[in-house]
Amino acid sequence: MTGVRVAGVGLTQFGRHPERTGRDLFGEAAVAAREESGVPPEDIEAINYGNFMGSLSERQGHQAPLMAEMVGVRCPATRYEEACASAGVAVREAVKTVRSGEADVVLVGGCERMTNLSTAAVTEALATAADELYEIRAGMTFPGAYALMQRAYFEEFGGSREDLAHISVKNHDNALPNDYAQFHRAITVDEVLDAPMVADPIGLLDACPVTDGASALVLVSDEYAVEHDVDAPVSITGSGQGGDTLALQDRDHLAVTPATERAATEAYDDAGVTAGDVDAVEVHDCFTIAEVMALEGLGFYDSGEAIGAARRGETTATGERPVNLSGGLKAKGHPVGATGGSQVVEMTRLLRGDHPNSEHVEDATVGLTHNAGGTVASAVVHVLEVDR
Repeated sequence: MTGVRVAGVGLTQFGRHPERTGRDLFGEAAVAAREESGVPPEDIEAINYGNFMGSLSERQGHQAPLMAEMVGVRCPATRYEEACASAGVAVREAVKTVRSGEADVVLVGGCERMTNLSTAAVTEALATAADELYEIRAGMTFPGAYALMQRAYFEEFGGSREDLAHISVKNHDNALPNDYAQFHRAITVDEVLDAPMVADPIGLLDACPVTDGASALVLVSDEYAVEHDVDAPVSITGSGQGGDTLALQDRDHLAVTPATERAATEAYDDAGVTAGDVDAVEVHDCFTIAEVMALEGLGFYDSGEAIGAARRGETTATGERPVNLSGGLKAKGHPVGATGGSQVVEMTRLLRGDHPNSEHVEDATVGLTHNAGGTVASAVVHVLEVDR
């Protein structure tokens, strides 16, 4: 079984681009990734494309071959849909394809165009990732769902909104030097606590924004990299995926995320590492409480301990294990179909040393990305390692 190397990465600037189409956004990211890799278009054997709501936001189904056109190739192209974990699953399947020997070069990534819709329409489209029969019909939205999870966490383990506010502050600080981030504004704990309430106890500054953007990576086999002298020091050495019930009502408890635990266990075993070996982390912080539950599910903290990690300085840029040096979904942005690919792009840049926040992890050798769908009914974890 061959290893899988990241030969090139590409991103658009995350933010509001209502005048641009999804094909335009993904084309920009994908061409950038291919050009950085130096891989000629004719060597691309497959395209894996993550997208969640394009059929609703752009009235465009069958998007994958359209995206192949934007890159100038005619290889097989497949769209992956797993809500906010769409691109994470696309990356995982690309890793499996290269490892198996079925292909030596796969272009993978994702895109979402959202800001051309009203806030109400975006909320309604995102809600389709929940259970239509038992949640959507009852008026459930994802801020409401995560509010229930946050209340359950506080009741079971303790913690406060101030603890969570430190996560928002941290991630906004991390986004400041990141040119691809949606927000470049520092915020304070008081601003987070005083922000308008979205779904009690979740305030506006506890939540990620509505975002347009795209991400892309070129993955190649070890053999291809050697034969074609491709400079690709970062490898994806571990991949795992976990699942849980779609509706919150069917879960044993709301304050933990078994899908993350299952995905992490598989990824660690695959890479031959443990949580203690990981130097830097990108987690799916669609809401601040989601970062807490992710860190616990990934095995970095026991249940109830991650709530104060940012406040204690453990997960800040200068902490012992920095979390979301990109700015995370909270401040970098969350174009849902692109996010899982974006996390791998950001971790690759961090480990290579060409990210604006690489100075905080200059000796790092192992990174981890965590991408979740819905209320973590789906989770995908990847372990990345760099040659030093």
